[in-house]
Amino acid sequence: MTLAANPLHKNDIQAARIKIHAVLLGDRLVADRSSNPDMVSSAPFCFRKGDGYAVIFRYGALVLVGLAPEQEQSVLAQYAQGVQPIDEERLELVLAPDLEEGLTADGRLQIKALTAAHALVLADILAKSIALARYEREIAAVFDTIEPAATTLAISGRIPSARKALLQLIGSALLAQHRVSGRIAFAEKPDALWDHPELGRFYARLEDEYEIIERGTLLHGKVEVIASAAQTFTDMMDTARSMRLEVLIVVLILAELIIAAVALLRP
Repeated sequence: MTLAANPLHKNDIQAARIKIHAVLLGDRLVADRSSNPDMVSSAPFCFRKGDGYAVIFRYGALVLVGLAPEQEQSVLAQYAQGVQPIDEERLELVLAPDLEEGLTADGRLQIKALTAAHALVLADILAKSIALARYEREIAAVFDTIEPAATTLAISGRIPSARKALLQLIGSALLAQHRVSGRIAFAEKPDALWDHPELGRFYARLEDEYEIIERGTLLHGKVEVIASAAQTFTDMMDTARSMRLEVLIVVLILAELIIAAVALLRP
């Protein structure tokens, strides 16, 4: 990762409050780096925009830190390209040079200065939060699909016959697991902390406030439950199909023996 060394100077800050806007635009977002010469970071891709920053994550999240409304619209028009956000979240932070950074008792987020490292740390948390929110809804929808099949099995003892639907459930579970652990990497810390370890406590507070680790771990558990349930259903269906095939083979053998016996006993 390439991180700019120069922070946002105090005379560049025009307001005591900084607005942050995070949007999820899809499964993958490709950054056009050639049109943004003021690059601050390469992974994730971050560039200066006026007095603020725009941070782009490959799993589809775009976080705008300290941008004016018209600047936000410009960046969104460039990267959203008419696509409606899947999810979004807004946050307002206060610049307090003489106070400790983090969340206050009344729920405000305060920092001493808006630097590139601060922008990357804030963007990392908010991007993970909105991405996890999307997958939480998707996993909940998959659970809603599994429940009728499980209810039918519990009440009547009949195995669901929709094998294709169950295979789709397995696919959904595997895809969600790949997105959460592979793309989002919710347990990994941003590279900016390697160069700015003093922001470790600030990041930890945000991570705890948004429950990133807890939500990611819970999603992993739900994905495993879905995969296990779908696999159980398919195994039961395969067993039932094998039993029907064995019965059919036995019937055919008996029919052949009967035909042979009739042929032998015919005068």
